[in-house]
Amino acid sequence: MRRNTLKPIAAVTGSIALAATLSACGGNSAASDEKTVTVYSADGLKGENGDGWYDQVFKDFTKKTGIKVEYVEGGSGEMVQRAAREKSNTQADVIVTLPPFIQQADGKGLLQKYTPQGADQVDGADKAADGTWTSVVNNYFGFAYNKKDLKTAPTTWEELLDGKYKNKLQYSTPGVAGDGTAVVVKAMHDFGGKKPAMDYLKKLQANNVGPSASTGKLAPKVDKGELLVANGDVQMSFAQSKTMPNLGIWFPKKAGGRPTSFALPYAGGLVKNAPHSENGKKLLDFMLSTKAQQQVSSIGGGFSARKDVKATDENAIALAKVMDGVEIFEPDWNDIDKNLQTYVADWKSATGS
Repeated sequence: MRRNTLKPIAAVTGSIALAATLSACGGNSAASDEKTVTVYSADGLKGENGDGWYDQVFKDFTKKTGIKVEYVEGGSGEMVQRAAREKSNTQADVIVTLPPFIQQADGKGLLQKYTPQGADQVDGADKAADGTWTSVVNNYFGFAYNKKDLKTAPTTWEELLDGKYKNKLQYSTPGVAGDGTAVVVKAMHDFGGKKPAMDYLKKLQANNVGPSASTGKLAPKVDKGELLVANGDVQMSFAQSKTMPNLGIWFPKKAGGRPTSFALPYAGGLVKNAPHSENGKKLLDFMLSTKAQQQVSSIGGGFSARKDVKATDENAIALAKVMDGVEIFEPDWNDIDKNLQTYVADWKSATGS
């Protein structure tokens, strides 16, 4: 769901560059470092200052196993596209994206079946029936707003058509960013179908700054007042608000309706023909371990993927308040996966993007 450019990051390996590692050996070469695991992931779980959930989990994983994590970050769609291009010479071991892109990766034959330890505690709706992917962090779609310039949060989609939001509103690109795609999913739900949703988004385009492949990069603009409103998700916006004091979270509703949201989990899967398949399995197991899942809220600002992990930390309490009164609906991800390109094409046509 979301970076503007693919961003290789050596998460726990000092100055080792992933690009150099990959150029030095083929995906299944015997020269590959057996003590590494490569993760392709949507952004949001790694902290800008090294203080995110990924940062802690990868550090603890390396300490326990001796396996170093090489990390590549990008939009959910970008990650799937990259893995697809590398299908004949696989580089990634684990891929983590938001729906519907994890389903898309599965449909492209990029994932191999593996059920991580602890997956039995993950709700059935948050994992693949055939065992190709499992949610590692639960999350919900939402919008961010500037609390300093807007004394109260907007409440309806219709408010965003007001002239005061002209060039002060932006959302990430559907089809590229997971959160951007979620804008279309939520609009279709709230407005009661594709046509009224596209009619609305066509009107909203008059205020929209323009496309953005990165959802994560919008929050700093909101915090600084460059934007008044942007899309996001609860986990990412909540985590960012720790260092961005003007960032607030809200959930649009149709005039006369109720605020709504839907689960938008970070879902992980083992990449088919992964060069370090066993290391990938170990990392997925570790992500779903009780300790790592307890850190989802306390460190990552998200929601545990496991039903048996009941967080009671300060962040968990605050997150419960954020979600209070929000109606949760369940999208038809199979339909969205099947018709994603059509929905994106309709969005492009409606908005002139």
